[in-house]
Amino acid sequence: MIVLALNCGSSSVKFRVFEIGTGPRPPSSLIAKGLVERIGGEAVVNAETAGEPAERETRAIPDHAAAVQWVVDRVRQTAPALDAVGHRVVHGGERYTSSVMIDPAVDTAIQALEALAPLHNGPNLAGVRACRAALGPSVPMVAVFDTAFHATIPEHAHRYAVPYELSLRHGLRRFGFHGISYQFVVPRFAELAGVEIVDATLVAFHLGNGASVAAVRHGQSIDTSMGFTPLEGLVMGTRSGDLDPALVGHLARVEGVSVDVVEQWLNDRSGLAGISGGTRDMRDLIERRGRDADARLAVDVFCYRARKYLGAYLAALGGARAVVFTGGIGENSPDVRAGICQGMEWCGLALDPSRNDGARGRESRISASGARIEAWVIPTDEELVIAREAARCAAGAGRAS
Repeated sequence: MIVLALNCGSSSVKFRVFEIGTGPRPPSSLIAKGLVERIGGEAVVNAETAGEPAERETRAIPDHAAAVQWVVDRVRQTAPALDAVGHRVVHGGERYTSSVMIDPAVDTAIQALEALAPLHNGPNLAGVRACRAALGPSVPMVAVFDTAFHATIPEHAHRYAVPYELSLRHGLRRFGFHGISYQFVVPRFAELAGVEIVDATLVAFHLGNGASVAAVRHGQSIDTSMGFTPLEGLVMGTRSGDLDPALVGHLARVEGVSVDVVEQWLNDRSGLAGISGGTRDMRDLIERRGRDADARLAVDVFCYRARKYLGAYLAALGGARAVVFTGGIGENSPDVRAGICQGMEWCGLALDPSRNDGARGRESRISASGARIEAWVIPTDEELVIAREAARCAAGAGRAS
């Protein structure tokens, strides 16, 4: 089955085309991949067909519809007939706890959830509609939800301590995100460690511009740091993560702005960028931290907050087999991994400095020999998960609800 996996961001479209086989963990081969960046003007487009040199150019791409049309035209050069398209959708709410075929009701539901993930669901849905317009009604479209992996979180972990009738009336709960990434990393850890998925009890960090951590028992999520929206939890590139809820009202009053404006600050002007004075790139912050106190503080806060969650989730799990790092920062920053694991020898977690330093963007065990808790770097592959889910649903294993 030939499947296009689409990951539409606010100003970008990432795509991959796979040939997907059959089975519980179906074999796959990459046919083509690419990225459209800076949608809204002179965009940068990258494309690569397996075994051929990469192509890069700039062209005017005013919106997601134009971006997806370019992707479809480019994909048709190497895969004239598509059997299915999988779309990353960040927020599925309480209704969608697994991937589903996209019909008009699902389209409407995704739009209704846009308020909970305004930076994500809107672009995700724009990609769905543009793809439908480009390919017509005959090609199956599948929504793969970032929240679905966390549907197994028990109520005592996902419930907020607010009036219960409000929770029920408005669907207030911890949803969690980055689920597509964890859906790849957890079974991959089991394969690398040589254990069954039911023996995969671990703490997994997805660290990038968006950052989260999940507590996984027997291969299933039992808690995660992101909550009702992707704002809760760890310090991120521009998001604050956890803070006193009273700060929202306080800042609105003292700055004379609306709550909506404060929420925008917490999403767009906070996190690493807020602490450092404007820089959200972890590579730049680590390079500057020796001479820049603000950069050093941003890195320290990021690692400290993650280490607190690590300790909390080890307690929630009653111990773990491993700690896993993925995402752009998690896969490529030995300094951050070392900062998070610093002082954790008391519970049996210790990194091997040489292994940690050598693990950049590749699968590696980075824990010290004999450590009771293993540490791993496992690069994620969200597009492969999206493609596999799309193939499964299109073959009849999943249905929209």
